[in-house]
Amino acid sequence: MTARIAYDRYVWKEVAHLLANLPIALIGFVYVVLIVAVGAGLSVTVVGLPLLAAGLVGARRLGRAERARARVLLGIRVDEPSPLPHRPGGGFFAWLWTVLKDSVAWRTVLYEFIRLPWGVLTFTVTLVGLVVLWPVLPYLARALSNVDRAMVRGLLSPSDELERRISELESDRGVVVDTAAADLRRIERDLHDGAQARLVALAMDLGLAKEKLLEDPKTAAAMVDEAHGEVKLALQELRDLARGIHPAVLTDRGLDAALSSVASRCTVPVTVEVDLPERPAEAIEGIAYFTVSELLQNISKHSRASRATVDVWRVDDRLMLQVTDDGRGGADVTKGGGLAGLTERLDAVDGIFAVHSPAGGPTTITAELPWRG
Repeated sequence: MTARIAYDRYVWKEVAHLLANLPIALIGFVYVVLIVAVGAGLSVTVVGLPLLAAGLVGARRLGRAERARARVLLGIRVDEPSPLPHRPGGGFFAWLWTVLKDSVAWRTVLYEFIRLPWGVLTFTVTLVGLVVLWPVLPYLARALSNVDRAMVRGLLSPSDELERRISELESDRGVVVDTAAADLRRIERDLHDGAQARLVALAMDLGLAKEKLLEDPKTAAAMVDEAHGEVKLALQELRDLARGIHPAVLTDRGLDAALSSVASRCTVPVTVEVDLPERPAEAIEGIAYFTVSELLQNISKHSRASRATVDVWRVDDRLMLQVTDDGRGGADVTKGGGLAGLTERLDAVDGIFAVHSPAGGPTTITAELPWRG
């Protein structure tokens, strides 16, 4: 009875894994010996290092296959290592250097080197167990499989949290660069199409008024008066543009006053509550301001709400923001939308962005930023 209980599907999966070790280990061993020998032997030529790099990329794929086999047959979950960082415009040599120093690929090479003798041992012991040591085979399979599990976790799992964090920072840096470039293009467009065009027209009008000053003073006076109105509009556009870059009220008086100013321009009545013992870092303060500003703009345009609230407070070393409205709901972070852009911006500074917006409302959006004050 005990033997029948021991031979469950998990044991047979382990037995299958151990029997497959030898042919798979043989393939992996031949592959890594070949890429290392050829790459090292030809390293003095122009093709040696590129061949070695290509082989290391293939080693990464071998590691992925081994992790998949371990998940299916050994029942262990090993996270996939971070992909190779991509640097747009880095060129071939940047890619070559990145691959050659890839610790994930080199640990896979080491794994495949030591797997061949282990594969021979596990295949032999398991095969003998199936024929001669049948009563104790489940225990043998479990012991040998546990060694396999340890090898997969030790050599094929991500080396540490730092590796994953580096990859995340690479991605976040790209988001920050793209966001900054988009902001610069927006500022350039606003200047060109707004204030600049208005000032050019104003200069032309003043030139015409100057020509008519002696011939037709009344017409000239009317043109100057009209130009005065254009100056006011140009100044207002410049103020709005400056506010979009970094509002003076935020610099001078902090989040409470700045968010109250934003709320006053919202088409929906907004209650603002800011409970901060001190001011966070300037960069974090700016991100918080523009996050709330964009959320209130979305409420004005899309929510059909009758009221909204903005709450800001501090928890330990985190700045918390929460914006709620009683509108129709249905907000989401679909890729390409405004909320997706906010999510990416907050991710770039280790922030968190959460949306709860069922159909019919209400909508609650919570953002969390590092304090860094």
